[in-house]
Amino acid sequence: MLHWTATQKNVAFACFTSWMLDAFDFFILVFVLSDLADYFHRSMTEVSLAIMLTLAVRPAGALLFGWLAEKYGRRPILMLNIVMFSLFELLSAWSPTFTAFLIFRGLYGVAMGGIWGVASSLAMETIPDRSRGLMSGVFQAGYPCGYLLASVIFGLCYTLLGWRGMFLVGTAPVLLLPFIYFRVPESPVWLASKAKAEKYALLPIIRQHARLCLYLVLLMACFNFFSHGTQDLYPTFLKIQHQFDAHTISVIAISYNIAAMAGGIGFGLLSEKIGRKKAIMLASFLALPVLPLWAFSSGSWMIGLGAFLMQFMVQGAWGVIPTWLTELVPANARAVLPGFVYQSGNLIASVNATLQSGIASAHGGNYGLSMALVAGVVAVLICLLTALGKETRGMTITGKE
Repeated sequence: MLHWTATQKNVAFACFTSWMLDAFDFFILVFVLSDLADYFHRSMTEVSLAIMLTLAVRPAGALLFGWLAEKYGRRPILMLNIVMFSLFELLSAWSPTFTAFLIFRGLYGVAMGGIWGVASSLAMETIPDRSRGLMSGVFQAGYPCGYLLASVIFGLCYTLLGWRGMFLVGTAPVLLLPFIYFRVPESPVWLASKAKAEKYALLPIIRQHARLCLYLVLLMACFNFFSHGTQDLYPTFLKIQHQFDAHTISVIAISYNIAAMAGGIGFGLLSEKIGRKKAIMLASFLALPVLPLWAFSSGSWMIGLGAFLMQFMVQGAWGVIPTWLTELVPANARAVLPGFVYQSGNLIASVNATLQSGIASAHGGNYGLSMALVAGVVAVLICLLTALGKETRGMTITGKE
């Protein structure tokens, strides 16, 4: 990073922060699920549909905003994306009915779905090739960093602001727009392709690379079960099953999100030495022996330690994904195809919160059991699927200045 230009650092900061604030807005919801259930007089399973809906519609956003980014450039569409998801976060705060709330969360999910592909392509196409492993880990660390930020805001502001106020705080991402407008240039790879008048068409690319797309969708479904299966209901697990107060929940969440950031960056860097596949498989495999401590221990210190170690491994595996997907897909579809397969995997995994809450209800409210079942199965599947993939470490992305 010492050899990056000021422009490359600005791009890296903007892309990381965009993804972080997007995740922040999403994770506000997981901290107030029980409040929403009380306010709208719904069960936890019914309220968890808001999470499922948000995740399910994200592929539509990946296609829409990814297509726009291929046509009009990464930078302006990234700014549009931020405006849209901030707007629907604001509207969520003023939902008059549960139905209206679900509609606003669905629209928010469409806007959220575009950020990852657009921001990751802008970052990977701008920073030096030798730094992609590091940037991959840093970029993906924006997700747990957003969770961390939501944890801090929840701990500090929830008592004062309530659940509506938490969503109002979620409009903060618009403050990033002036920085992007004045300090972040367009992707040099996109500018080079535009100068060559290269044409883009998604359907022919998908048909040509159908097996790769199917493989990546299945892989990303497992990855999304891995992350959402260990994150989305964890505050509920701490609050309902262990009766922890808001402060304790916030401290534990802050701890495991710091671990998640460290894991993403650490395994992203490691992937430059041992390869993308080995780094992913190592992190996923090491999550298995952590399961008992994470899901079945008692006391805030032991549970906190288990959560710390689990998220270090989960996001460690995720830290390699931005660069691996960028390197695997065709050059003229980097803004849309990685985001599309990622969010299509999200669509499959969107049932996670409802699935886990249903399993927990069937076993006397045992959220630890339901989360451990999902996390354990997908950790094994990720190892197996990753072993079948192509190693891409050292690949060159052309078009940079």
